[in-house]
Amino acid sequence: MTGRLARRRVLLAGAAAALMPGTLFAQMQRRNAIRRLGVLQSLSSSDPLGKIRVATLVKALAARDWREADNLRIDWRWAGGDPALFERYAAELVALDPDVLFSVSTSSVEALRRHTTTIPIVFAIITDPVGQGLVQSLARPGGNVTGFTDFEPPMAGKWLEMLTQITPAPARVAVLYNPPTAPFAPLMLHAIENAAPSFTTAIRVTPVHDDAELEATMTDLAREERSSLLVLENAFATVHRDAIVALAARYRLPAIYPVRSFVDHGGLMSYGTDNNDQYQRAADYLDRILKGAKPGDLPVQNPTKFELVVNLKTAKALGLTVPPSILALADEVIE
Repeated sequence: MTGRLARRRVLLAGAAAALMPGTLFAQMQRRNAIRRLGVLQSLSSSDPLGKIRVATLVKALAARDWREADNLRIDWRWAGGDPALFERYAAELVALDPDVLFSVSTSSVEALRRHTTTIPIVFAIITDPVGQGLVQSLARPGGNVTGFTDFEPPMAGKWLEMLTQITPAPARVAVLYNPPTAPFAPLMLHAIENAAPSFTTAIRVTPVHDDAELEATMTDLAREERSSLLVLENAFATVHRDAIVALAARYRLPAIYPVRSFVDHGGLMSYGTDNNDQYQRAADYLDRILKGAKPGDLPVQNPTKFELVVNLKTAKALGLTVPPSILALADEVIE
C-alpha cells in the first residue's frame, strides 16, 4: 500500500507539472530550491569588524526566513583591500551564478560590475553612486545595481565642528584618504572645503597610497603646530585603521573618524553612518530580490541612522578636553 501510494503521488505531481505553464513551473522549482548569495567584502576574513558585519547580515537574513544550510547558500569572499583580490573574487563569485550579490565598498561594486551586467547587485556603505556611475539615479537606479549610501554633505560640517570644539582647538585639518579606494573623494572634499570657512580652519588634502606614504604623511603633520586629522571612509582606511589610530596617538594628533570601529580601537571620536544598520537594511533588499524584485526598480536609499562615539580615555592621553555639548550628543562615551 505504501509503495502504491508513493507512486500515485509521483504520478500526480508529474501530471500537475505537465498541465502547468512552463514558466510558472520553473519559478516554483526555483522557489523551492536553495537560493545562492555571493558576498564580496573589503575587509580580511580575520578582521573582527568583518565578523561583526557577517553576524549582522546573517541575523538580518534569518529574520526574513533566509537561513544558511536551509534555503540559502552564502559564498563569502574577503579582499582585504587588495585590488587584485577584488578582481579575482568578483570573477569567482559571478562564475558561481548566484541569485544575487552583496557588495561592500566602491572597489567591490566596480569589480563585480566588470564581470556581470545581469546578476542583481546590492551595495552598502557607498558614497555618491550616481557620480561614480554605479546607478542612473537614486530614485530609478536602472540596470542590475542598487543599495545604500553612507554620506550626505552636511556630515562634513559636523566633522569640522566637532574637531574645532575640542580644547585646544586645531588650526588646520588634514583630510586623509586613499585615491584608488576613494574615487568619490572629490564630492566629500568639496563639502568639507565649503564648510571650512564657518569654522575658521584651514583644510589640507593628504592622499596616501600605501603604508610608507601613510607613515610619512603622519610624521609630516606632527611637525605642523595644531594639526588635526579627518579620515574619510574608504577600504584602505578601514583595513589600516589600527595603523592610523596608532600613528595619531604617537604623534598626538586629534582625529575624527568616519565609523566607530576606529574609536573602539583607540581613536578619539567618530561620526558617521551606522554601518550595522546598513547591513540590516541591505538584507531587506536581498530578500526582495530573492523574491523576484528587480534591482533597477528599488531606489537607492540615503543613510538614516548616524552615530557619534567619543573616547575620553584617548582624549585624556592627548591632553584634550571634549566639551559637554559633544558628550551630550554622543551615542556612546568610552571612559
